[in-house]
Amino acid sequence: MPRQVDHADRRRRIADAVCELADERGLEGVTLRDVAARAEVSMGAVQRCFRTKEEMLVFALGHIGERIGARVRARLVRSPAQSAGTALGHAATEVALLREEHRAEARVWLAFVAQAAVSEVLARTVQANYTALTESFARLIEEAGADTGGAAEAGADTGRAAPLDPRREARALLALADGLTTHVLIGHLTPREAREVLHTHLARLLSQ
Repeated sequence: MPRQVDHADRRRRIADAVCELADERGLEGVTLRDVAARAEVSMGAVQRCFRTKEEMLVFALGHIGERIGARVRARLVRSPAQSAGTALGHAATEVALLREEHRAEARVWLAFVAQAAVSEVLARTVQANYTALTESFARLIEEAGADTGGAAEAGADTGRAAPLDPRREARALLALADGLTTHVLIGHLTPREAREVLHTHLARLLSQ
């Protein structure tokens, strides 16, 4: 009886191979033949999973986004009783990819983002990832504001600034996290310095 192929698992293996090769050589060095060899499958198997190289790259990009999103969700699930502000800090730190074990993933993500500047189909995937993250950040920012609702209601008497726009602040936070990824990769900031920048921004944001 012929062995059944787990196509979903094979596609993930191929995506992992794409990411490994992109980290070593950049996206321009990723070929179908080398991906097949790294994933330990035949060229025909790669072509049955993906009709074109572009389709394969789009899937690999989405694969990275799913891994990051899964880590964010896992971090939140581990501490269900945490405040929205704490959850926001955990989520932003995960997205910034500042840990040493995520350095390769950060390099690959930025390689894809750079390629997305000249590839409309990759750009759509990156935009979808950013949109989902922005929604998550905005929801947490809104919840954090609700946690301090009493102070907000007293704002007129205390001179408190107008309520935050969660979506605008979410966009700013995502842009900051993304920028810190780049600054750490090129050595302009250490991971510790980047975390300090991120936490300082979050402290100011949540105290407004």
